[in-house]
Amino acid sequence: MEGLEFRRKNESLDKAEQESASLSLLAKGAGLEIMEHKIKAKTAFYLYPAKTYETFEFFYIIDGEIFSEDLNIRLTRGDYFTVRGLYELVFFEVIKEVTFLWVINEATFRFLSEKIVKLISNVKSVDEKDRYTKEHSERVQSMSIKVSKKMHLTPEDTDNLIVASILHDVGKINVPEEILNKPGGLTDEEYDIIKKHPTDGAEMVQDTYYADISTIIRQHHERINGSGYPDGLKGDEITIGAKIIGVCDSYDAMTDDRSYRKAYTPEYAMNELKRLSGVLYDAEVVDALEEVLIEDGILNKV
Repeated sequence: MEGLEFRRKNESLDKAEQESASLSLLAKGAGLEIMEHKIKAKTAFYLYPAKTYETFEFFYIIDGEIFSEDLNIRLTRGDYFTVRGLYELVFFEVIKEVTFLWVINEATFRFLSEKIVKLISNVKSVDEKDRYTKEHSERVQSMSIKVSKKMHLTPEDTDNLIVASILHDVGKINVPEEILNKPGGLTDEEYDIIKKHPTDGAEMVQDTYYADISTIIRQHHERINGSGYPDGLKGDEITIGAKIIGVCDSYDAMTDDRSYRKAYTPEYAMNELKRLSGVLYDAEVVDALEEVLIEDGILNKV
């Protein structure tokens, strides 16, 4: 039924196994992640201060027993606690293997997911293959996050963008190194191989709990006048995440050295984006990126 999603016992979106603990992602959405966290007896865990006061965590003990000597408190099955504005580490000892229901309003699981970590390692392998685009994905991610804040994206859209932007070129793992580093122009056949990377990348994330970002990755070379690839989409057919990555990706490509040319200046790259604003690129995204670059001191205020 639309609007409802059921899962059976022991099913999860993704799992992460550690030496003394395991974590299962049960659900995500609207900026929330809901997880089942199991920690073995005779081990310890810490509650860490969050980066911002807005981070809120809820822990419900499904089973087991924990003890904090610092706080002189023992918690068992049915007990629960919340975390917000914590300013120092809190240490707990697991007396009896504990199972928590853990709810947090900040993306956390992606740092632990074995599948996502493996895909990110593939991105780093692409950087190693393509000596002219080293750290490209990290720069695109950084710009994309700043643009998303300017455009006031929802927490869920921002979370998807964070992951999609770092993985947008993961499909290039299938592109031969000699094509990535070719000093001259590409043949039609070589360009066709390059143009497969959005589709390949989308397929690679399809079996992760971030399957919904596959659309963003597939679309990041689409252009609003329909001249992009792989599907020739136009305007609102393209997701906002893909539009943001498309603009940031193009800016970074222009301002980075390539095998066939030297880097353009930030001013030249921004002028090109503005010239093609409303034609290839979303005008609101281009304006937001310009604001970000001015605030970062990369461009001078006009």
